[in-house]
Amino acid sequence: MTLDLREFFQATNPDKTLFVDNAAKDQNYYIDFSPVRGGHAIKQLSNQIAFWSPDIPTCQLFTGHVGCGKSTELLQLKAQLERAGFHIVYFESSKNLEMADVDVSDILLAIAARVSQSLDTIERHCSPNTQTILKQVAKLLQTEIELTAEASVPGLGDVAASTEGDFSVDVGIPGVGKVKVNQKEGLSFVAPLIGKITAKAKASPEFRNKLRGYLEPRTNGILDAINSELIEPGIKTLKDYGKKGLVVIVDNLDRIDSSVKPWGRNQQEYLFVDRGEQLRSLNCHLIYTMPLALRFSNEFGPLTQRFKNPTVLPMVLVQLRDGRESEQGMALLRQMVLARAFPDLKAQQRLHKITEIFDTPETLDRLCRISGGHVRNLLRLLNNAIQTEMGLPISLDSLDKVILDYKNALKLAVDEKEWALLRRVAKEKKVTGDDGYEKLIRSMFVYEYQDRQGSWFVINPVLAEAEEFKS
Repeated sequence: MTLDLREFFQATNPDKTLFVDNAAKDQNYYIDFSPVRGGHAIKQLSNQIAFWSPDIPTCQLFTGHVGCGKSTELLQLKAQLERAGFHIVYFESSKNLEMADVDVSDILLAIAARVSQSLDTIERHCSPNTQTILKQVAKLLQTEIELTAEASVPGLGDVAASTEGDFSVDVGIPGVGKVKVNQKEGLSFVAPLIGKITAKAKASPEFRNKLRGYLEPRTNGILDAINSELIEPGIKTLKDYGKKGLVVIVDNLDRIDSSVKPWGRNQQEYLFVDRGEQLRSLNCHLIYTMPLALRFSNEFGPLTQRFKNPTVLPMVLVQLRDGRESEQGMALLRQMVLARAFPDLKAQQRLHKITEIFDTPETLDRLCRISGGHVRNLLRLLNNAIQTEMGLPISLDSLDKVILDYKNALKLAVDEKEWALLRRVAKEKKVTGDDGYEKLIRSMFVYEYQDRQGSWFVINPVLAEAEEFKS
């Protein structure tokens, strides 16, 4: 089998999420790291929905370092739950929301838009004569957001609509244009309309503030309307067609900034603690990704009063708690690299191909160790090494140059107080809840690992090689 260099380079793109549910090659790229991540995180999320509470709404939080593989695992979960008979609405919230400025009403509107779009697809495929769920969304827009000629939201334009009989809409949104349809043409305009509203809100702070100023005082009413007019009828329709229920997975919400709101509250704590009750009030199964830093915040106690303990996706083990190398973790990381080059080969066959990619097996091991088990950083280093070498095999010198560049860039963000904290982490293998440690976690200076005894922490192996740390 001849290795295609360009295809291998593209397969190591660190920003590419594996869509394991619908792409044969992506499925071959996927490596199950659960044995070296302290347990089956995805199995825990799945069991809570499919086994323990299939008919009772649940809300779960999922967290871990940015880039540790959460999106890939959530898409694996999506595929599992679909096979179990659930209808899944998965979306990346960063595509709908301005992550530096998020409020609960923004999240609820984004969820309503995605659920509307997804249920409309089910309706059209199942029965054109069945009353569309989107008719209920039209009612929601008219009665709760009041996009009517008599009570329009500034900047949105007017909507003339009736939930009875014929129905026409003429909506003008600056920068978007007009939408004009009637009931005979179907109601599929409603979901795109919500999508346009959320897109406009993401792009325009002024518009976002106007819309939010109207929605926020009515959040509980909007929640009631989404539940009674969209989600509950939607679940009934899904069950009529043999589905077990509705699961909404909101990915990338862990990427919201820790910026401070005008009244002085950290945005992450405001959303998940102050407004947590509203986030969990939709009457379906919900999974939100949560910023990892909240686990080390003084607000973690109040957070767990609103949600159960978050499910954590730790790093892939490259070393054990006592400092010895994890043979199983290293073996799986090698397979992750080799699978990107030889997805159609069996695991044992790939091991005979190492020297087609690296000058020696030791160079591959160097890459796996220095990654610390952070899968995106491993791919980033590998991707950069391919470019540095301008071909294959990758030499140890080329890899070390890439590692050196990454180390020099990373340590610029570390001050002397943080170096002292990093030395303490290296000695004690734990972190506490003060602000200094929060930054170490958020900046990926410190990695978390899990085994049967629980969690422990080590510093990023790249920083461990810095002279500032050794001194």
